[in-house]
Amino acid sequence: MASSERIFVQAIRRYCAGHGIAVDVRAGGWLIAMRRGEERRFAFGYDIGLNSAIAHRLANDKSATAEALALEHVPGIPHDLFLNPKLGAQIVGPGWHEAMLALLAQNPQGVVVKPNEGTSGRSVFRVTTEAELDHAVGEVFSMSVGLVISPYVEIEEEVRVVLLDDVPLVVYSKQRGRDWRHNLDAGAKPVLLEDGEARSACVKLAIDAASAIGIAFASIDVVRVDGDWRVLEINSGVMMEALGKLHPELVQATYDAALDRVFGGN
Repeated sequence: MASSERIFVQAIRRYCAGHGIAVDVRAGGWLIAMRRGEERRFAFGYDIGLNSAIAHRLANDKSATAEALALEHVPGIPHDLFLNPKLGAQIVGPGWHEAMLALLAQNPQGVVVKPNEGTSGRSVFRVTTEAELDHAVGEVFSMSVGLVISPYVEIEEEVRVVLLDDVPLVVYSKQRGRDWRHNLDAGAKPVLLEDGEARSACVKLAIDAASAIGIAFASIDVVRVDGDWRVLEINSGVMMEALGKLHPELVQATYDAALDRVFGGN
């Protein structure tokens, strides 16, 4: 097993080795084919193949997730969608820049501009002025067909809940470093959350969020703002690289449970 492989790939290799499942790793580990007899399953990126296509697409779209949560009255952080003007006036429509400026004016503490589809904290900008907004929009639109703008909020705590069929397998907080973001790729550290009121509240909210979009296996980020918990985003691909370096047995057990579901528990 190559030590340079992602923990996700290593976990799948271990599971398959113990269950008589052949593994074919392609595209640098981003596509994994698993075969047992005539049964073949795929993992792609960090998606293990348990979620429906529509649940996967909703989770990968920050704006769609926010709208779906609002429909079910699940508290979340708003994400207003703006499509890249390069797509054409008939698709994008008029007044998109004025609408962005209006959101900035409504949020004097600033707004956050980021791609509509996840980038692990990259190309995420906090802006407070029109000049900063235009720079951020230009940067995101240079590499994305859509962006979202959300109000900047002071996050008191961020917690990730990994759910499988509404069962919390992993719950940890992200201890922020010097960066204002709580992304693990930006230096935040995962710390397992002990049983208590905060953990229970986060798990309940995560279950409500998963139910709102009908997703089976996901990691759900919830944040505490002004003392209240809200959903920040839902991730269909369950990435636990940082956690795996600290708690490899827990991460392996989590992927094992998901793969049991993929292969019918055998």
